Amino acid sequence: MTDRDVFEYALLRVVPRVERGECFNAGVVVYCRARSFVGARIHLDEGKLSVLDPAADVAGVRAALRAVEGVCLGGDAAGQAAPDDAGRRFRWLIAPRSTVVQPGPVHTGLTADPEAEVERLLDLLVR
Repeated sequence: MTDRDVFEYALLRVVPRVERGECFNAGVVVYCRARSFVGARIHLDEGKLSVLDPAADVAGVRAALRAVEGVCLGGDAAGQAAPDDAGRRFRWLIAPRSTVVQPGPVHTGLTADPEAEVERLLDLLVR
């Protein structure tokens, strides 16, 4: 049996009109402390976005989602979070906020491959 480590994840929700509270899943962020891993994958369903808000700024929403991926990558792509370790970047990403892209609650699990877990959760919960 392969060794499995605890991981945490949160869905990224798009809330086109914050005052209405309607949302849909558009990505996932995964953190595994034991492997110093933080990663995100996005999948923006533009059809769902236009149904909830026909005037939505699609490019702006896509840019906000891509910024999450950048923070996970670290380095220059992470902006001010660049010097932070994976755990601090994850905690920053999952902090509650009232914006068009919001993190959902944090859940946990066990995995032997956190990077594959990101793809599995994206397929299961977002696509």
